[in-house]
Amino acid sequence: MNGQTLLTPCDRSQWLRPSVVVLILANLVPLFGVIWLGWEVFPLLLLFWFENLIVGGFNVLKMLVASPQDPLKWAAKLFLIPFFCFHYGMFTMIHGVFVIGMFGGGFKKGAPFPDTAVIWHLAMQQKLVWAILGLAASHAFSFVHNYVLRNEYRRASLPALMQQPYGRVVVLHLTILGGAFLMAALKSPVAGLVLLVVLKIVLDVRAHMGERRKFSSSAESAAPARNLP
Repeated sequence: MNGQTLLTPCDRSQWLRPSVVVLILANLVPLFGVIWLGWEVFPLLLLFWFENLIVGGFNVLKMLVASPQDPLKWAAKLFLIPFFCFHYGMFTMIHGVFVIGMFGGGFKKGAPFPDTAVIWHLAMQQKLVWAILGLAASHAFSFVHNYVLRNEYRRASLPALMQQPYGRVVVLHLTILGGAFLMAALKSPVAGLVLLVVLKIVLDVRAHMGERRKFSSSAESAAPARNLP
């Protein structure tokens, strides 16, 4: 046995990346909410839904600054960015309606869809503002530290960026929603909610590391081409 089947030093170093540490710290805020603020299922799901908005917003920024040296990419952005905003926006809105309708008691005054005022009022009411800011800061740090300073934006593919948020959101929230129904049936026990938060952290970190590996492999495949005479 040479230990290669265990966690390698490279794998361990991935957990110590600044962006991973910041991501974990930001995700510990919901843990504080569950244990000390008495959060139940709905505040957690609403917070994770807000993170969908944050992820979508930073994905637009990623698309905007991707491959700035390529004039053809700028022409493609004129179509792809508005299309992504519409498609992802509709996806997120329907998800929000489901979360608020099923777990938040529906909408006041019979509003069929959430508007900005209703959503922000719910966030204030559920004491989510600092948690939302923490998640936004985590994604902002990753955007600057990884995407900009490590030159990932030069290797980014617009079609890949178009699809990137959906895989993360769908896998994460199918898991979280399944657990949320169970927690609601069990009257939101703290242990179960803590488990949901921990599960969310693990899924987030795995998605984050997978994204970094894709950019690293892109850089390695591009390196020989740059070194040719």
